[in-house]
Amino acid sequence: MVRVLKVLFFAFIVKPIVFFALGLNVFFKDKLPKSGPAILVANHNSHLDTLVLMSLYPLGQIHKIRPVAAADYFLTNKFVAWFSLNIIGIIPIRRGKISDKNSLFSACHRALDNGDILILFPEGSRGEPEQLSVLKRGIHHLIKTRPSVKVVPVMMHGLGRALPKGEALLVPFNCDVVVGDSIDFIDDGKRYIQHISERLNRLLALCMTRQRVVKDDEQY
Repeated sequence: MVRVLKVLFFAFIVKPIVFFALGLNVFFKDKLPKSGPAILVANHNSHLDTLVLMSLYPLGQIHKIRPVAAADYFLTNKFVAWFSLNIIGIIPIRRGKISDKNSLFSACHRALDNGDILILFPEGSRGEPEQLSVLKRGIHHLIKTRPSVKVVPVMMHGLGRALPKGEALLVPFNCDVVVGDSIDFIDDGKRYIQHISERLNRLLALCMTRQRVVKDDEQY
C-alpha cells in the first residue's frame, strides 16, 4: 500500500511540478546509474533537490532511490517523519559529533547491500542559493570500505531560486540538472573531497541558467 501511495505521489504531484512548472533542463541523463548499489552526490540549495533527483528515475524504480537526510530535521514531527520515511524513503542520519562512523552509516550500508541508489548531499545542509558550500567528508567515510561503488556527481542550478531555504512558495524558474561521469575513489579523504568539489564546479559551468546569470552580470 505504501509503495502505491509513493508512486501516486510522484506520478501526480512531484513529476508534473518538476517537469512542467519548473521547466527543467536535464543534461547527460544517460550517465545516471541504472541500478545500485550506487550513490548520487549533488549540491544542495532547496527542498526541491531531492524530489527533482528522484523524479529522474522511472516510477517503477522510485522505491530504490534513497535520499540520505538529517534525522534531527525530518523525524521531529510524527507526520513529517512518517511521510519522509515511507513516501520519500529517506535514510535518516544523526548529525553531530559521532565517533563511531560505522554506526553512523550503518543504514546506508544496508541500503547499498540491498542494491539501492543513495542520494547524498556532501555539503551537509542547504547552502546559499546557487552557491556550492564546503563539502564534508561523510561520503569518503561511507565508501572507503566499498571503493568499487559507483559515485556519480550531479549539479543542479536554479532550484535555490525556485524554492529557497526558509520559503514555502514555489516560484517557477527554469532550472538545470547536469549529470557527470562517475568519480574514482581516492584513499586520501581530503583529495577525494576536493576532487568531488572540482567535478561539481565543472558541471556548474555547463548549466544554461548559470551561463545566463554570468552574461547578465557582465553587462553591468
